[in-house]
Amino acid sequence: MARPADCRYLASHEWARRDKAEVVIGITDFAVEHLSDLTFLDLPKVKDKVEAGKPFGEIESVKAVSDLNAPVSGEVTAVHEDLAESLETLAKDPFGQGWMIRVKPSHPAEWEKLLDGTAYLKVCDSEGGH
Repeated sequence: MARPADCRYLASHEWARRDKAEVVIGITDFAVEHLSDLTFLDLPKVKDKVEAGKPFGEIESVKAVSDLNAPVSGEVTAVHEDLAESLETLAKDPFGQGWMIRVKPSHPAEWEKLLDGTAYLKVCDSEGGH
């Protein structure tokens, strides 16, 4: 799957995309593939605060429970409420309809610390995939 050129990444396989004054956040195709059979998703509520590099929720599969880490700090402005009921959306369209939360960033400079596509690809390759 081609990863969008306008996304930045965390080494823990979350993606972030700027959309006007907000940042849209989700997990990558690599994460979905490695978790496989997804069973549960726990996301924050609107107005919750998230902190860059810290968990904002968790996702469970038959294999494991994994933290979802925030690429940027800020206030949650929207939550994809329906995603927990349709986890297959993450496999079908992880960078589009599979978005998880939208955040109004409180520290815009954090964006520059995120991995670009090339650096993220190296992370995936080091973990035995791309």
